[in-house]
Amino acid sequence: MSKFKKKKDGGQPAISTASLPDIVFMLLFFFMVTTVMREVDLKVEVKRPVATEVNKLERKSLVSYIYIGAPKTKYADQFGTADRIQLNDAFATKNDIIQFVEAEREQTNPAEVPLMTFSMKVDKESEMGIVTDVKQELRKANALKINYSTYKSDKIEN
Repeated sequence: MSKFKKKKDGGQPAISTASLPDIVFMLLFFFMVTTVMREVDLKVEVKRPVATEVNKLERKSLVSYIYIGAPKTKYADQFGTADRIQLNDAFATKNDIIQFVEAEREQTNPAEVPLMTFSMKVDKESEMGIVTDVKQELRKANALKINYSTYKSDKIEN
């Protein structure tokens, strides 16, 4: 007759959930900080063409975008259906491009100004005349680093 009882195998102890709220808030804070919100509200239709030889831009923070295409349907009554230029969030004319380039340069670190690229996102149905006008204005502003934004494809579609 023993007065001592054997310990029963009680299994695993319960997992503590005390730190769970800390982990949830840490993840929430991480995603809030790292999420990039869309900076430009597109007012023109841009269906980019496909290309086979495509290079990816290295530093997107030094890229300024120029959108060219027909206005979206909600702006068609006011601006018509002809191709338009959009700089940041507003429609512009070719005469506004030099001021746009100067404003973008002012917002950039002076050491990085020579590395700035102006990327043209042009609708594949747009006329080349407006694109040529934009390129001429970029030359006048001494913005000589220009690229065209496209989709990569293994073969060219007709």
